[in-house]
Amino acid sequence: MIVRTTAEITGTDRDVAGEGWRSKRIVLGGDGVGFSFHETTIEAGTVHEFHYLNHIEAVWLVEGEGTLVDLDNDVKYELGPGSMYLLDGHERHRLEVRERMRMMCVFNPPVTGQEVHDENGVYPLVAVAAE
Repeated sequence: MIVRTTAEITGTDRDVAGEGWRSKRIVLGGDGVGFSFHETTIEAGTVHEFHYLNHIEAVWLVEGEGTLVDLDNDVKYELGPGSMYLLDGHERHRLEVRERMRMMCVFNPPVTGQEVHDENGVYPLVAVAAE
């Protein structure tokens, strides 16, 4: 059994931040459970483009508001607390954040915590042995 809190992750290598966003990686590939689970916050007034070419991501918005733009299909979705989106087609997407967003994210295959978005917003596929 694994039990963790975001408080104990804060300030460790599982607490990853970039310009206008922060991701606390609660479950990672090294945990050996087949998915990763993160708490991600994105600051108000920021815009971010992502493309998870190697991963499926499910996102549940807990707090905040913004617009999700599906860049592959030119469709916009308004997001608020309780919204969920699933990038099951590896869609290129943009988040336009009006009110600070806090979301819970699941990745499959799991991320390792070592990934960095490349110039296209893609995480590379990185594998590590279970801890």
